[in-house]
Amino acid sequence: MTTAVRFARFNVVGALGIVVQLTMVAVLSTWAGVDPTVASAAGVIAAVGHNFAWHVRWTWRDRQLRGRPAAAAFVRFAGINGVVSLGGTVAMIPALTLVAHLPPVAANVVTIAICGGINFTLAHRLAFRSQH
Repeated sequence: MTTAVRFARFNVVGALGIVVQLTMVAVLSTWAGVDPTVASAAGVIAAVGHNFAWHVRWTWRDRQLRGRPAAAAFVRFAGINGVVSLGGTVAMIPALTLVAHLPPVAANVVTIAICGGINFTLAHRLAFRSQH
């Protein structure tokens, strides 16, 4: 599979993950009154789980786990992409919501845009690296 096709698939999965993340943020921060940073962290965690499941099944399906436990692959993915997304979000949300006065969902859109390119590169080179 070409890198361009893989990048397109990564973005489709990512778009669906954005819906998961933003829905969690909206529900938790708006309807449940949860702090925007906490709501954003919960949204990122939900999106990381969602994205991993679809990346294994679709984006990098040609790089199957090959006998490796799924839990180990998830830990590697979460440790790479999850840390970038969670760390970036938790670091940026307070400034975006308290200083820039963005609503929590809009602030998450900004963090997603910043972290997305980094995540593809890390997933392609490290999380789902070829075993050849």
